[in-house]
Amino acid sequence: MTVPTGQCCAPIAREPLAEDTAAELAVMLKAVADPVRLRLLSMIGSHAGGEACVCDLTDAFDLTAPTISHHLKVLRTAGLIDGERRGTWVYYRIIPEAVNRLGALFAPLTEPAPQPAAGRTELELLPA
Repeated sequence: MTVPTGQCCAPIAREPLAEDTAAELAVMLKAVADPVRLRLLSMIGSHAGGEACVCDLTDAFDLTAPTISHHLKVLRTAGLIDGERRGTWVYYRIIPEAVNRLGALFAPLTEPAPQPAAGRTELELLPA
């Protein structure tokens, strides 16, 4: 994502999202809105080497293996993680571009825009 210089606001506050972009982002946001999936994403991203075996993830939860697999499938379908089968196990890694896209959606790019002085409207502050 190219960031224009001199912008004050996060992309979501800078301009309205296009319908297709909003739909794509909503799928990712919905995927991470679940506490188990958010924890899985965090565990995968912070795991040594940047990838985690499903065998490393299941013990952290009081959930069955099929339930963990379902949550991983949701994250994978949303485009936030990718996996690779190695023998019996699947190893997962974060897709940095997708996670960065979510982060950039809300992160301010620079300092917040200056607020009007107390008791004065924005129109009064505009140069004549």
